[in-house]
Formats: sequence, structure tokens, C-alpha cells
Amino acid sequence: MQKLEILSDAAKYDASCASSNTTKRNSVGGKGIGSTTGSGICHSYAPDGRCISLLKILLTNFCSYDCIFCINRSSSNVTRARFSVEEVVDLTLNFYKRNYIEGLFLSSGIIRSPDYTMAEMVRVAQMLRELHDFRGYIHLKLIPSASPDLVAQAGLYADRVSVNVELPSEASLKRFAPEKQSRDISAAMGSLKLRIDESKAERAVSRKAPAFSPAGQSTQLIVGADDASDAVILQRSAQLYGSFGLKRVYYSAFSPIPDASAQLPLSDPPLMREHRLYQADWLTRFYGFEIGEILDDSSGHMLDLTVDPKLAWALRHRSRFPVDVNRADRETLLRVPGLGTRSVKSILEMRRFRRLRLDDVARLARSLRVLRNFILAEDWRPGALLDSERLRLHLAPKSQQLALL
Repeated sequence: MQKLEILSDAAKYDASCASSNTTKRNSVGGKGIGSTTGSGICHSYAPDGRCISLLKILLTNFCSYDCIFCINRSSSNVTRARFSVEEVVDLTLNFYKRNYIEGLFLSSGIIRSPDYTMAEMVRVAQMLRELHDFRGYIHLKLIPSASPDLVAQAGLYADRVSVNVELPSEASLKRFAPEKQSRDISAAMGSLKLRIDESKAERAVSRKAPAFSPAGQSTQLIVGADDASDAVILQRSAQLYGSFGLKRVYYSAFSPIPDASAQLPLSDPPLMREHRLYQADWLTRFYGFEIGEILDDSSGHMLDLTVDPKLAWALRHRSRFPVDVNRADRETLLRVPGLGTRSVKSILEMRRFRRLRLDDVARLARSLRVLRNFILAEDWRPGALLDSERLRLHLAPKSQQLALL
């Protein structure tokens, strides 16, 4: 229990552990143990909104690396612990049988060597899959400099694998994590993409072909440890999505650690910054926005913390609104603050049969508070249009309105 307390707490800084898009396996019919589709005590949410519960731990928080931003760095004065492979397997199975978890997220500090550590993590996944027929979700955090054979084995046992980029620029990585090499990280992620693509092609021909990391790969960027702007972070994310076919880039707000280096900030960045980065990430991936639109010259390359990025864009382009929900195309509707992808799909389907009134839109959208200022409907036209600054003040959360005055 002491080990579990230490090593689960040490894993809390890693955000990249969602389990969406994995292969659906379950123990229906009395075969195997576990499931990737059940529900239990939820620790995180998948991008599709499904609740998931994971045992999220480190194999060990001993580490030979001395990354300045990491609480488990070799020079850190923290209590250390280490699980054996068998202990992690037993914990996973026992927690699952008690309906505490749906799967395992396993990372580790680097001990002895990258290959030794990676081999121990692979043994955990191998024992769960082959010895205990565990069919729940497994996410393994890979070590970039580990041998390709070990990485290949990890992908065969895990639903998702990930390699943390950590910082948005190579200069920052050299400064804060001198033992980590940007080229090793890129090479590992590129190799994973090739193997994942090859596996998909093989399984398209034969479903008996082995799956390799069927839920893809993800990574994490630390926000606020260096001076990178939001524009730089989002540009780096776009490059990662395009080059390596990532399922997700996770943003983790830097959290001050004990005995921190003077090179690190004394305080953590506002959590709202992390939230705004996720919103901007979503806009570029699913709403057709370019980074240069979300963060243009007038924004100063930092996201507005008082309003969400789509609303901030709409306020800067007030002349494009209001939009007629009965006539606008999908791309235009997706840029309307207050309309999501599902709402837009429902609007396009419903208006084939009738002209939409404001009440119809209200049933399809989550809220009219923001939306009504940017749309036209059969029975609705906004009154006197407020200028952008007055409307921004009106729509900002009440807790932040005083800060805008």
C-alpha cells in the first residue's frame, strides 16, 4: 500500500491516458478477464465523452535521468519505491475484479538502462495478456531510446502507446532534459506510426493479423515550464499530428515541484490556459480553423483566458455575423460560437424538412446564451448589435467580468 501511494501519486503529472478508439474486447461468454468497454470508478474521460477508469502508476520513481521539471529526477529528494512486475499484475487484476478500474496506464522512471526498464514494462503487459488473458485496456508509456524490438512487443500487447515530447521546442528540451534527445523521440514516434499503419493494412486484408497499438499513439506537452507562447505550442501540436498521425496531444500545465531549479517558474500557469489550448486544439482538428486564425497578430500569440477561442475569433470578425441557420453551409455554421459538430449536423438534417425557429435551435444546441447573438432564425433576429468589446464583456463569465472593466 505504501508503494501504491507513492507510485500512483508520482504518475499524476502524466496526462496522456485516455482510452478512446481502442479495440473492443470483453469477457462475455466466460472467456478471459476484463473489458475495454465497461464502467467503474472513473478517473478520466475519453474524447468521445465515455467515462474510463485506469490504474495509473509508475513501475518505479527511481530514475537515472535528471530532467529539471520532473519531480522524480535523479537529484530530487522524494521518497522512492519500486514495484515488481508481479505486483503490478496482481494489483491490476485485483482492482479490476473489484470493479475499481477498466485498465492500466503504466509508466516508469529509467533504471539501469532504457532497455531494462522497457523490458520490465513489456513483461507486465505480456503477463496480463498471455498468462491471465486480461482483455481490459492497457496503455504503455514508451522510452524513446529503447530497442525497436521492445517497442514492437509493447505495441502488440498495449491498446495505446505514447512517447512524451515534453516541451514544445528542441532548445527547451536540451535546457531542461539534457539526457533526452529530440531525434530519439521523433524516431520512436515515426517508427510507431509505420508499425501502426502496417498493422492496419494487414488487418484490412485479414482480421487474424495481429493488431499493433489499435488505439494509436499519443503524447504530452508541458505548458508553462518554458516561455513558449500558445502559438508555438499549437504549431508544434499541428506538426506532431501531421507527421505522426497522433490520436491526441495532451497539454499538462506545469506544476511547481519541491527543490525546484531556479530555471523553472516560481508559480504554475493558470489552469485556464491548459483548458484553452485543448479548445484551440479541437477547433483545428474538427472545426476547420487554422492556427493563424485562432492566434493572429492582434491576439499577441496567446489565447484569451476570459473567453473561449471560437468566441474570441467571432468577436474579432463581427462583420461575418449573424449567420442564418436556415441557409448557411456546414463550414460557416461550425464557426458560430455555441454550435458544436453534433448541433450543426442536426441543424442540417432538420432544415431539410422545415425552416428552423429559435426554439428549434435551442433544442439542438446546449445553450442560447452566446449563440443567440450570432444567428438568424425564422422568428429571430438579434436586436441592436453590440460592438465586439461590449459583447465580450456581456458574454464573459461573471467571475471574470470585473477583470475586463
